[in-house]
Amino acid sequence: MRKFGLIGFPLGHSFSKKYFTEKFEKEGIRDCSFELYEIPEVFQIKAILAENPDLEGVCVTIPYKEQVLGMMDELDPACAEIGAVNCITIQNGKLVGNNTDYIGFKNSLVNWLGDLRPKALVLGTGGASKAVIQALKELGIPFLSVSRTPKQGLITYEDLHQNPNYLTTHQLIINTTPVGTYPKAEGMPNIPAEHLTSANWLYDLVYNPSETRLMSACLEKGGKAKNGYEMLILQAEAAWKIWNS
Repeated sequence: MRKFGLIGFPLGHSFSKKYFTEKFEKEGIRDCSFELYEIPEVFQIKAILAENPDLEGVCVTIPYKEQVLGMMDELDPACAEIGAVNCITIQNGKLVGNNTDYIGFKNSLVNWLGDLRPKALVLGTGGASKAVIQALKELGIPFLSVSRTPKQGLITYEDLHQNPNYLTTHQLIINTTPVGTYPKAEGMPNIPAEHLTSANWLYDLVYNPSETRLMSACLEKGGKAKNGYEMLILQAEAAWKIWNS
């Protein structure tokens, strides 16, 4: 039996477990299992690997994507650039780190935009934003990152309110924060949504609910909106391809 799994904390609403279990059933893959490994501290990964010597690969989710970086024996070049790992391959006792978040986001964004390459505002500066930024760089899309606190090279949400023209000059808006995720679905990133227009494209990495308040605000203005569900599927398939290559 080939074993794969997901490491993170908490893991109460795991997309990966459901997705891979259904994938194995639908595709008649009978010799594989996918388990959840909920660990309160990142160093416990070593114990999980020791207790499960037949593990071939694991996905990594919040809050450990950046913390596991130093535990890797090898890093995919793009993964090293991003500074976060969400997919680990275990080969002959060695841990090889990849980042399939950026692959999933990049392919999903191209599926949506086609040949368009509008300037982007990236809401948030956490681990997910790093994968998004790597994808934007590879696609040649200029971007500005938006943070709650002032930092060099970034703008703040307050800057957006003081100069809502940013929403006009940067037609693509990408929410990489968890704000608006179920069960706190009433939340919305602090942008001047009243200044959104039909020219805006709103990509929300949140996938539950399927239409966030931020997406609704854009759609109400005649703009386009997309959630992160396709990205999740594409990053899971990218992980499966890596584990089987």
